[in-house]
Amino acid sequence: MNYEMCKKLVNEDDNVLSSCFRLPYYPLAVKRGYGSIVEDIDGNSFIDLFSSASSLNVGHCHPKVVEAIIEQSKKFTHYSPVYSYNETLVELANKLCEITPGNYRKRVAFGLSGSDANDGMIKLARCYTGRSKIVSFIQAYHGSTYGSMSLSAISLNMRRKIGPMLPDIFHIPYPDCYRCKFGQKEDTCSLECLKQFEAALEYYIPAEEIAAVIIEPVAGDAGLVVPPKKYMESLYEICKANGILFVSEEVQQGLGRTGKWFGIEHFDIEPDIVIIAKSLASGLPLSAIVGREEIMQSWQAPAHAFTTAGNPVCCSAAVATLKVIEDENLIEHTREMGEYVKERLNLMKDKYTLIGDVRGLGLSIGVDLVKDRVSKERNKEAASKICYRCWEKGLILTFFANNVLRIQPPLIIKKEELDTAIDIIEGAINDFLAGDIPDEILRIAKGW
Repeated sequence: MNYEMCKKLVNEDDNVLSSCFRLPYYPLAVKRGYGSIVEDIDGNSFIDLFSSASSLNVGHCHPKVVEAIIEQSKKFTHYSPVYSYNETLVELANKLCEITPGNYRKRVAFGLSGSDANDGMIKLARCYTGRSKIVSFIQAYHGSTYGSMSLSAISLNMRRKIGPMLPDIFHIPYPDCYRCKFGQKEDTCSLECLKQFEAALEYYIPAEEIAAVIIEPVAGDAGLVVPPKKYMESLYEICKANGILFVSEEVQQGLGRTGKWFGIEHFDIEPDIVIIAKSLASGLPLSAIVGREEIMQSWQAPAHAFTTAGNPVCCSAAVATLKVIEDENLIEHTREMGEYVKERLNLMKDKYTLIGDVRGLGLSIGVDLVKDRVSKERNKEAASKICYRCWEKGLILTFFANNVLRIQPPLIIKKEELDTAIDIIEGAINDFLAGDIPDEILRIAKGW
């Protein structure tokens, strides 16, 4: 493949854009996308296993989403819902209330990104409960506004020279059964990780001062870690017993990604609040906080008002996106394809000791690369080189948590495309093990 124009654009980009949001894996300069395929400005084609950080669940430029965007754009592009009303906003809010888990009356507040939705959750939880403290998790990523950054505990670079963060936000260990810090096995453990929270409640965080616990049903940027059901149930019981709001952060895992509308549904839990963004409007800027009516009515305008939130073009894209997920049975397709991909990856795990673990729900799958299976030491070099070689071979694959290959394709992806993608990954693994991927790419493939 030829990448001359891509590399030229990267150099121009380096001269004019701030470095604050660049986490590159390779010089990919996108020209167009359709379905599960991306083309760069040099004319190279790639199967997409990244979905623009899981923000394109129905794929690139789905015709029904594009049509909805065009038709709304012809009518009016925006008139702020802070001061006016429009039909699409109400239609979308009703649909979100319908599909989010919880057998109770709900309301919706719209924003622009997962970051501002998580920010809004802090304000909302404190307003409703009259309490100040929020509990999040170590290795959580919730965004990069001050509030969402305060909730996050994933990277020191997010915090260096930026603090102080918001007060009264605490972080506890996320249940990671593959790398259990307590040396336990999932089927025999006594939830030692949850005991850390219970100890905090006993000694230094009064339960009656906690407004909310916010948790991802699958810890995305921590490496797609899936918690045990018994952990989630026990955490939920603690929240209910102490009047603490239980918040499911579904920015990355929601809207069919895990093989259900929302990841929390795998645990049979009714959250008090659900946070939605990324794929909601197929990548257009839109987020939503959906919660119990009494919670959502506890704050007053303009506590979470944005001039361009609930933009009618974005809302039209969102309504079309949700309809595509339903009409094309993408949730069932995601379940089936997810099981198939994990089956193929586990066969690879049997062949390559480099693969320590394969985990995930639906089409949100992590492949944990290790230096050896005993120490489980993360192998960032392998992840960097394998992802780079995949890009060279026509596959968009990334990693996070320094070593976990991130498999989150558009939910419309075909089985044949997945087979080709997995074949490319296996080829890249063999190239890495043979020492055929040069070290110089490590200067480029920084990753997340």
